[in-house]
Amino acid sequence: MIKSMVLPLLLVAVGSVARADTPAPAAPSATLSPEQLVENSAKRMLTELDANRAMYKQDPAKLDSLVANVLLPNFDTEYAARLVLGQNWRTATPEQRKRFVDAFYHSLLRNYGAALVDFTADRFVILPYRGEPGDTTATVRTQVKRDSGEKVPVDFSLRKTDAGWKAWDVVIEGISYVKSFRTDFQAEIQQKGLDEVIKRLETDGRVRADSAKGNAH
Repeated sequence: MIKSMVLPLLLVAVGSVARADTPAPAAPSATLSPEQLVENSAKRMLTELDANRAMYKQDPAKLDSLVANVLLPNFDTEYAARLVLGQNWRTATPEQRKRFVDAFYHSLLRNYGAALVDFTADRFVILPYRGEPGDTTATVRTQVKRDSGEKVPVDFSLRKTDAGWKAWDVVIEGISYVKSFRTDFQAEIQQKGLDEVIKRLETDGRVRADSAKGNAH
């Protein structure tokens, strides 16, 4: 249940600030506050989707490229992957770590794109940011409105890196994205081993890529 909610919400819960008539040029991410980083990415993404939604629905490769260029640079994939693997990260070889991070990145890429393509901005709100200038960690709080009208709290966790602020987790109604995936991966690793989990992620990525190429022709 958590993953079916997280994949779309992780990147669009900030979307209420974005409108098709609001230009959102790229800003240097290293200079942005946590709240500005989330807002800037959402504006750029949703403005482009509003303008070309039909094209992105028909061409998964272009959608993947959009997500990769606009959103994922602001997500700390390696840090999240390390936390998702947990104790398995410490025992993994350098090659296994690299393969897992790469496969995890492409898994995020295809899942985010598929979830985002149908989302609009009218159900998401960024709440006032409470951070301090000297903080090295931050939480950007948002709300998502369900069909029933119920408002769901969605909190983004960010950390300050040498390249600026990066998002690494989202917590929906108290349930952490990283912890949820860590539980799932640990169970699968215990049953099949880390190499098999990496192979599955890599295979899923190749299937997605082949499908995208087929749809492009």
